[in-house]
Amino acid sequence: MCGIVGYMGPKEAAPILIKGLHRLEYRGYDSAGIALINGNGKLSIYKTKGKVANLEKLLSDKDVSGCVGIAHTRWATHGEPNEANAHPHLSEHNNIALIHNGIIENYKALKEELVSKGYHFYSDTDTEVIVQLIQYIMDTHKISLTEAVPQALANVIGAYAIAIIDKDNPDVMIAARKGSPLIVGIGKDEFFIGSDATPIVEYTDKVVYLEEGQIALMERGKELQVTDLNKINISPVVKKLEISLEEIEKGGFADFMLKEIYEQPQTLRNSMSGRLHPDLGEVRLSGIIDNKEKFLNARRIIICACGTSWHAALIGKYMIEEIARIPVEVEYSSEFRYRNPVIYDDDIVIAISQSGETADTLAALKLARTKGAFLFGICNVVGSSIPRETDSGCYTHAGPEIGVASTKAFTAQVSTLALLALSLAKEKGTIDDATRLRLVAELQRIPDKIEKILKHDRNISMLAPIFTYARNFIYLGRGYNYPVALEGALKLKEISYIHAEGYPAAEMKHGPIALIDEELPVVVIATRKGKYDKIVSNIQEIKSRKGKIISIVTEGDVDVRKISDWSFEIPDTEECFVPLLSTIPLQLLAYHIAVVKGRNVDQPRNLAKSVTVE
Repeated sequence: MCGIVGYMGPKEAAPILIKGLHRLEYRGYDSAGIALINGNGKLSIYKTKGKVANLEKLLSDKDVSGCVGIAHTRWATHGEPNEANAHPHLSEHNNIALIHNGIIENYKALKEELVSKGYHFYSDTDTEVIVQLIQYIMDTHKISLTEAVPQALANVIGAYAIAIIDKDNPDVMIAARKGSPLIVGIGKDEFFIGSDATPIVEYTDKVVYLEEGQIALMERGKELQVTDLNKINISPVVKKLEISLEEIEKGGFADFMLKEIYEQPQTLRNSMSGRLHPDLGEVRLSGIIDNKEKFLNARRIIICACGTSWHAALIGKYMIEEIARIPVEVEYSSEFRYRNPVIYDDDIVIAISQSGETADTLAALKLARTKGAFLFGICNVVGSSIPRETDSGCYTHAGPEIGVASTKAFTAQVSTLALLALSLAKEKGTIDDATRLRLVAELQRIPDKIEKILKHDRNISMLAPIFTYARNFIYLGRGYNYPVALEGALKLKEISYIHAEGYPAAEMKHGPIALIDEELPVVVIATRKGKYDKIVSNIQEIKSRKGKIISIVTEGDVDVRKISDWSFEIPDTEECFVPLLSTIPLQLLAYHIAVVKGRNVDQPRNLAKSVTVE
């Protein structure tokens, strides 16, 4: 992985491809490269370690003419980040260029076989095996590229999204996917390829989302052709992109992450729009209504997720169990898929993923399907794999999230889980009308309360320089705020590279309290709702050991403010909705500390936005 872009049409390809790579930088990467075929049939490949800007510098005095090309940003899996391992990769005869996202699991066996046949390898990647295998099949069977690609892919085990060009067939571009996302954009006499919509949206709003095991053949002057690995023709479904160019621009903000933090009031309104009906005191989710009997008869709910989505799932567990009285288990997708979990056919498995392409979560879904469970998806990206793998679900409607460290996607997931819990509670009759009316009305007020918190951003930014010295942080919360502590710690370490850990506050006494000294900042979520007196006691324990307290408190709080070194207020709300407010100051704190430390907050090191490999 990480980013794919391709173009074939009447325009010069290089500017489109380079701009596309810039659009894909948010996904995280460590090298970049481009392949172009010019009007004379010459295939040129340029690659470099580092950023797309390095590639642009390399291209400044090179021949970059040509109306067909592919380009790639690589996040290293096999082989270190260097020029040799960067994509594109060439075939034995230097005529075919290929780029690839994913992991080829049987590459060693394939490579050994190809080496024994006299084929040479110049990188440490698994990707190079694919292009050499295609070349071998063409050479052995004397067939065309379009015939060789499905045969080659039938011998590949693993995940892939690939794009291929051939200097002997300059009017043809091929793309294929299995386990990694890939879309084809259709313009006027031109085609685009992207690992997501960001490099395409500027040029066309007509796209085809390739399904598992599909191959797209783009030929100049002809309609898009799609087949499966058995060469059976498939009628492509052309869809309209639902994002705009403005949504993937910074809009005057210094960073995408800050923009997305500030977008949260609106993204939550979008998430609740058409679903929340405060005048009736109701939540209407079609995914629940259409599958009412499945949910009413569910033995339990299992939520599978990774990273930030796993933290949202924990909050969802608390909400669903408290409000709808259905037992919920929260699983790391990466662990769930590799053990032998007990799954009943009356279980509901919910998958949560911002991208809808998270490899481990998709694998968890497929495992649950074999056990007969009902599958429900919660994700942000329309047309992604999880909505296609599940029986039903909800989109979060957060809009494109470019910053690698998730912010608005997290709160949109939590709000969607709140809607789900309230909808289930209504169907099951587990809360009285007065409580339901109160909760629905309060949920509608949450976006306005977030706007109020954001007005105090400057106070948080002024605090950030104090903590540039810190090498460790601890985050504490109880009940609904324990997952918020986990998420706050994750945000800090993701973008500032400061080690941080989240704990249930009461667990401090069971080991972590040994870390407390006068240099350790401790962030405590100490809002009035919940076990307030208990958490005050936890703070006292830290203070008595000279720990530095940063507290998140409810407006008007006096007691915690007195014993804290620094405090940030949030508006009062229902206990189950506190995470939607308490997470905002933690996002801002992480952001400002990272900025002061000179970090690239949108593209933190070693991270990728969409984790499409194990």
